[in-house]
Amino acid sequence: MADFNIVLFLTSCIILCYGDNLSTTTYAVTGKVQIDRKLLDGHEGWLKRAHIFVNGGSYIAVPDRDGTFKVTGLSSASYVIEVSHPTFVFQPVRVDINSKGKMRARKLNHLQPNQVEQVEYPLVLRAQGKAPYFHKRDEWRITDMLKNPMVLMMVLPMILIFIMPKMMNAADDETKKEMEASMNKFSTPGANNMPDLSQALTNLLGAGASESKHKKRRSQK
Repeated sequence: MADFNIVLFLTSCIILCYGDNLSTTTYAVTGKVQIDRKLLDGHEGWLKRAHIFVNGGSYIAVPDRDGTFKVTGLSSASYVIEVSHPTFVFQPVRVDINSKGKMRARKLNHLQPNQVEQVEYPLVLRAQGKAPYFHKRDEWRITDMLKNPMVLMMVLPMILIFIMPKMMNAADDETKKEMEASMNKFSTPGANNMPDLSQALTNLLGAGASESKHKKRRSQK
């Protein structure tokens, strides 16, 4: 009997000393789910299919008829709150609960987790749009055809064919002779007979400038 009293006394002392540490304090996260009327479009019963997931499903809550929800049984830690819905997409948030029960809500950013952008609390989770299950088919555009390398290889020579005769007509007799001589080199075999394209263009443009100068002198006379 004396041993039993000693054990009971020691158990009572342990409970009195460490009772506060043995009891865990839990908190609740509250908020509301909203959606713009423009996104409804025949989805009036969308709220029945919405669920609130905490940390990927560790805690699950169902919103009320007015869209409010409450997740209970949470200890002091950091939680990811997101809305699961088959039709609409919602922005997830992160809620931090400290040891004193103070809560801070911020947007969830996986790329820059250190960047803090706080949001209002109690939470207001709004729908961003409909879930994109299918990719939009690419539309055909005329610019896609023009950017095709094969089309460019066909169009550019045709443009040069129409432009070169006009440039030849605008040049004087000496320039024409030089151009004809350079073109004749293409017909003769041998790699050393290839004309210098930059020199030919320089002569052609220089001839056009000299012709304009001659016309100005003639008009002045």
